[in-house]
Amino acid sequence: MEWRLRLRLRLRLRRRRRRRPRKHFYAHCGMPSTEIGVPIYSFMRRLNAPKKRHDSRIPIMDPTKLHLRSSSRPNLFARTNFKNSSKSRCWLPLAALLAFAFLFSYILVFTTNFRSSLKRRYGIVIDGGSTGTRLHVFRYRVEGGYGVFDLGEEELASMKVNPGLSAYAEDPDGAGESLVELLEYAKTRVPRDQWGVTEIRLMATAGLRVLELDVQNRILESCRWVLRSSGFKFRDEWASVITGSDEGTYAWVAANYALGTLGSDPLETTGIIELGGASAQVTFVSNEPMPPEFSRTVKFGNTTYSLYSHSFLHLGQNAAHDSLREALSKGEFNSAKTLQNGLSVDPCTPTGFSHASESEAPSPSVMMVERNSRYNISSFHSKGNFSECRSVALMLLQKGKEKCTDMNCRVGSIFTPKLRGKFLATENFFYTSKFFGVGPRDFLSDLVVAGQEFCGEDWVKLKKRYKLLDEEDLARYCFSSAYIVALLHDSLGIGLEDKGITAASEVQNIAVDWALGAFILVQSTAAAAAAIETEPKKQWDWIAIEMYGYEMPKKLSIIGVSIMLLFIAWLVSSKWRRPQLKTIYDLEKGRYIVTRVSKC
Repeated sequence: MEWRLRLRLRLRLRRRRRRRPRKHFYAHCGMPSTEIGVPIYSFMRRLNAPKKRHDSRIPIMDPTKLHLRSSSRPNLFARTNFKNSSKSRCWLPLAALLAFAFLFSYILVFTTNFRSSLKRRYGIVIDGGSTGTRLHVFRYRVEGGYGVFDLGEEELASMKVNPGLSAYAEDPDGAGESLVELLEYAKTRVPRDQWGVTEIRLMATAGLRVLELDVQNRILESCRWVLRSSGFKFRDEWASVITGSDEGTYAWVAANYALGTLGSDPLETTGIIELGGASAQVTFVSNEPMPPEFSRTVKFGNTTYSLYSHSFLHLGQNAAHDSLREALSKGEFNSAKTLQNGLSVDPCTPTGFSHASESEAPSPSVMMVERNSRYNISSFHSKGNFSECRSVALMLLQKGKEKCTDMNCRVGSIFTPKLRGKFLATENFFYTSKFFGVGPRDFLSDLVVAGQEFCGEDWVKLKKRYKLLDEEDLARYCFSSAYIVALLHDSLGIGLEDKGITAASEVQNIAVDWALGAFILVQSTAAAAAAIETEPKKQWDWIAIEMYGYEMPKKLSIIGVSIMLLFIAWLVSSKWRRPQLKTIYDLEKGRYIVTRVSKC
């Protein structure tokens, strides 16, 4: 039997020699034969060698095949998986590349946002008005040495408390306490890390201007004490009483910034007329020569504007109404009829309106006229008449005109050049036109018609029509309509059909407020000065600023993400660097061995 087996093997080998000899299974991998076994010819020599007695016990194996020991463990590097493992190993550089790209993008985007956040700043202006105190929070950024202001609804925030600072004339300490609620609100609108660099300014207007200087100082000092401990950036000189001309100038800046004309040709700008509670302001570009007390110069960018600006103290809507009643009670205006029983006719209140039966102390605006004045409102007989109310309002506006030394005295004895160009009528001009439902343009002619109808209406019917309004406020709309026409048309010379004047409270969804103009003007000047002093010397100076000026939580987040990405890349890389092992049968040694397989 043994010789037959040998004969069979010889015939098989002879047939194989006639063909091209089959290479070893691992030859294409470049493995030396000494690592995995012996070649076929060496195997044949062993077959022809004399055999021991117990050779028959050795199992006869096909020399052309390598027998692999089966294993219960899954072998990721089995022969059938070589092609797949080669593809899988391609993910190593790709994963590292993706990790690096993600890390670079994260740092780039985060750095860009941070550079923007470094430029984003905040400012706070407190408007100390006559009827209330309003806090404004503004957000802006500096680009090219100029302030770029974010004036959307989300970027602007304000809060008002009543009464105004002038109401604390007898209790100055209460003025400072009234700011606490406003400051708490400001802290919710400004990020905590920006508190120390956010400037806060208090600018009081007509309400404090009419008080005695000693009272003004005590109220301001009370406010300064609170502002010093607010956590915001503050200096004592930033709490002050501004002049009426400054107030008008700031309103002009705000209006033209919103219109997009600030920085353009002066002839393209729009003038502004404000009607507040205690005073009225008129500001516009004028080329006429004027006394220095009425002249203001504003520089924005490369353009300089010469403005006429004046505040007509005591001629605000509330102050004028109280002054008119006081004048009527004294019989100063002959056009106001006096009844036989001693009652004065009030043509600016709808017929049927019942005045209170007790003496009334004047409001804060009346104190601007005469702080110690008193008048008995029960001495009035209401008889609404638009034309007569307009006449007495004009007399009030022209009071003291005999003292005028110039031809251009349009309101009393105050110099006022001829109005030219377009104008915005704000504050009570807008509120009154809105109440009567007249359009923003041509509102003067429509206001005449609406005022005549309202003043001549019976008070009982008006109360039924406007149930939600306070009676005192409702009764004043007769005076408001007549007073506006007397001021704009009869005094300042604006035509009833003039389309160049518009009643509005905002432009392009931006509220026209003098506080906004003050903020824009102050911060633009400061930003331009700071840009010159802090001009960067190197292109990458911002890197140092970011490294040291960054918030610690954000620093840690960047470091954490970077470490995580590097760990993932290392984990993937180390996994594919593990040696690939193969279990084979070594024919020379006659046993199974484990050997390393090269990566193809």
